[in-house]
Amino acid sequence: MPLYRDEAIVLRTHKLGEADRIITLLTRHHGRVHAVAKGVRRTTSKFGSRLEPFTHVDLQLAEGRNLDTITQAETLTLFHSGIGLDYDRYTAGTCMLETADRLVAEEREPSVQQYLLLVGGLRVLAQGERAPRHVLDSYLLRSLSVAGYAPSFEHCARCGVLPSPGGSPHHWFNPSMGGILCATCRVPGSASPAAETVALLGALLAGDWDAVALAEDRTSREASGLVAAYLAWHLGVEGHGRGLRSLEYVEK
Repeated sequence: MPLYRDEAIVLRTHKLGEADRIITLLTRHHGRVHAVAKGVRRTTSKFGSRLEPFTHVDLQLAEGRNLDTITQAETLTLFHSGIGLDYDRYTAGTCMLETADRLVAEEREPSVQQYLLLVGGLRVLAQGERAPRHVLDSYLLRSLSVAGYAPSFEHCARCGVLPSPGGSPHHWFNPSMGGILCATCRVPGSASPAAETVALLGALLAGDWDAVALAEDRTSREASGLVAAYLAWHLGVEGHGRGLRSLEYVEK
């Protein structure tokens, strides 16, 4: 069978038979891949803990008709050591893994941007220097943007108009319309977040961590709720099925 090498993040695992597992991977060059790790559940397995979620690995795989087979695995970064012992980091990280799994929908379709975004997000999360809520929300907004669902937090998402110079920013938000709306384009059911919340959402999307760090807790909570609503809309309506299960465990 032809062999190939790639870097990957382990997204999830499933038992297969008595000793094997199916490993779902987000790879750098081959996109989302499902592969079999034979004998990995045995105590004598050569893979040890290298094929667990949150692990950044260098792999050799053998191409198969239905599933590839992992033949070698070397750990590059064990993100679990900085994430697994903290509840907030763990739930945020689990949500990031599930998001990557859902947004990279096509098997073996290269998605380098999503891969790099996930690796970078997990690295920041594991370092513990930023609030898990902020890391998660920034990752979710960016991953949605890479997937083609970039939200607008300045221009009106419907007509494209900018707020008037010196005037107040647009303050109606609707996930189905793509973000912030002006008063003219407002549709029923739109939320009306505070101006500080809209500014925080823009900072999270842009990666302006200095501005993010200044946000008050209530502003962060409101922003997280809007990010969750935006994500739920695009996962639940735009052909991706249900919302994220893991998001229910993230404290908003």
